[in-house]
Amino acid sequence: MIDLTLPGDALTASLVDVPSVSGGESRLADEVEFALRQVPHLTVERDGDAVAARTDLGRPNRIVVAGHLDTVPIADNLPSRRDGDRLFGCGTSDMKAGIAVMLRVAAGLDAPRHDVTWLFYDNEEVEAARNGLGRVARNAPEWLKADLAVLMEPTANRVEAGCQGTLRALVVVTGRRAHSARSWLGDNAIHRAADVLTRLAEYEARRVVIDGCEYREGLNAVRIEGGVSGNVVPDRCTVTVNYRFAPDRDEEQALAHVVEMLAPFEVVPTDSSPGALPRLSEPAAAEFVAAVGGEPVAKLGWTDVARFAALGIPAVNFGPGDPNLAHTREEYVEIPRIGECERVLRGYLAG
Repeated sequence: MIDLTLPGDALTASLVDVPSVSGGESRLADEVEFALRQVPHLTVERDGDAVAARTDLGRPNRIVVAGHLDTVPIADNLPSRRDGDRLFGCGTSDMKAGIAVMLRVAAGLDAPRHDVTWLFYDNEEVEAARNGLGRVARNAPEWLKADLAVLMEPTANRVEAGCQGTLRALVVVTGRRAHSARSWLGDNAIHRAADVLTRLAEYEARRVVIDGCEYREGLNAVRIEGGVSGNVVPDRCTVTVNYRFAPDRDEEQALAHVVEMLAPFEVVPTDSSPGALPRLSEPAAAEFVAAVGGEPVAKLGWTDVARFAALGIPAVNFGPGDPNLAHTREEYVEIPRIGECERVLRGYLAG
């Protein structure tokens, strides 16, 4: 079971060694819940595989500190292993080092200057419909009420502001089926998909500066499917594209852009989540930025900052992991960053 008295690096390793690929977080959620229920100054509740622990001290403000328990699929990178100042393993950077920081501060800080809701949730790394925070918003919306939300996403201990929106869609390419021995009688849909791939390869992505933070867009093919059998010219091919768009565009504008770029091919949206503007001028966000120090940068990716933004709650990303290592086979976290993140978060909450 999780031992909250362990130092940050050892606690991170113990969390990493409990596999929690999206949809398989129950064991880790059980251990987090059990450990937090032993902390006398916290009230603990659960919804599915999401666990909330909160202080109720009557403070004038409340901060939500949130982190997801799930990881992407394991890539021969478990169990964890230490090499010098690096801890390797699936989820070390994204984001079990951040979860370890949350657990240690939650257990050790019994009189914060703000009331705090510590929120650990499931299914962040998959489609929006399964996201545990979305389920919490429906089932227990009071868990999300706050003056500021801090998402412990990997940021290398910098404030990363806002987030990009994300859109996935199928680009449908059609042709005419024929026997491959008489291919001239058909129209090969896979060959026709080359036009789609060429446009994507030559796509010039926007760079958008908002509140001093530069968001870099991207439109990429992430899957291609087609074919009937080994002797048939295919009449259908689909290319799955993923568009990461700056938060100055909404979901409708993002879809319209993809449709325009890939016309006349049919574009069928399959999943979409809005971005979030930085909102760094909000007093609560500005105070947190000042506590962390340094210049904020844009979050180049989608995070649940967007869910809080939709509720009118300013939110920032801040965690010890390196975003460039997230989801990689060689994923690791710099161990000194775990301690530094804990020091900053504890200092901010303790005043």
